[in-house]
Amino acid sequence: MGLFEGIKSQLRSVIEWNGSPDDALIWKWDGSGEELKNASKLIVKPGQAAIFLYEGSVKAVHLQSGLFELSTANIPFWTTISKFMQAFQSEHKAEIYYVRLTELLDQKWGTKGPVKYIDPKYGFPVGLRAFGNFSFRITEPENFFVNVSSARKAFSIDAIRVVIVDRILTPLTDLLAESGFSYVEVDKNRNELSDALKTQLDSVFVKLGFSLTDFRIENTDFDEDTQARIREIANTQAKAQAMNALGSVDATAMRNYATLQQLDALKTAAGNESGGLAGLGVGAGAGWALGQNMMGGMAGMQQQAAQMPPPLPQSSYFVGENGNRIGPFDMSTMATKAADGSIKPESLVWKQGMASWIAAGSVDELKGMFPPALPPL
Repeated sequence: MGLFEGIKSQLRSVIEWNGSPDDALIWKWDGSGEELKNASKLIVKPGQAAIFLYEGSVKAVHLQSGLFELSTANIPFWTTISKFMQAFQSEHKAEIYYVRLTELLDQKWGTKGPVKYIDPKYGFPVGLRAFGNFSFRITEPENFFVNVSSARKAFSIDAIRVVIVDRILTPLTDLLAESGFSYVEVDKNRNELSDALKTQLDSVFVKLGFSLTDFRIENTDFDEDTQARIREIANTQAKAQAMNALGSVDATAMRNYATLQQLDALKTAAGNESGGLAGLGVGAGAGWALGQNMMGGMAGMQQQAAQMPPPLPQSSYFVGENGNRIGPFDMSTMATKAADGSIKPESLVWKQGMASWIAAGSVDELKGMFPPALPPL
């Protein structure tokens, strides 16, 4: 009997987890079934929970932190273990798992590829990549163990990151499509998009036993096809604004500017020994003649400019915004504001000669500034 008691005493062990590795969410106590049967102490540190698994089923969960002398402790967790272990046989599998309950902060995430949706304003396909961070904690250890980690020896933060990222794509795609934000508005509305996406994800993750305590979209970028479309739109808008701006420049000034550009080119050519006038087969007399011709051209352009009619007057509109009147804006400015969304088809406008304020989309000379509405899918 003494020898047996000695062996039994040696088998006694302390059940605990020191929190290593740092990135583990679930950790399996590495003692054997016999060690569990003869354990003397159970240590559950703050921010931990213990799960008793017997023959593949969760039999008890302990959430209270502390050090428990198992010979005298009257806790349901150990009472349950003792009841199962009284009839323990070596072929039966009994295990203890620890679960980390502390909040895990500032975990990075990013979409695996571009999120595809149709830009609600310009109507072209967008491929957007999003990046950010999240914080989370396990709220229901048994639920998380059964539905996420299962009976793995260890389950890491990287593993839960995969679970989260895999479930971001669909709600993020729907959110971008339904938000009404054009590609130029996504970045300035990241907080609103983050809050809305967190709400959608919470409803999914609570069923898995954990919750997001924070979720942020910190950065976005576009795939190459989308960037090419954005550059095309920007170039087109810049050309339209430049043409509108040129409409208000005096015609004579424009011709004088062109003539000065020609004179500068002539001066550059004359100072180039290898590729100037000589290289072009133009002698000094020819250069003088070219200058005379250009001077004559200037005189002719000035005379023609005197015969040109003045530029047509442009419309100027006032715009109603939050109960206030702003403006007036010329057609170039109106086009710019329509392009960046500052003025919408339903925005109220008025110019001299109108009887009352009306929606911009109803004005013939303004309606072309707004893209047509997309048909329903």
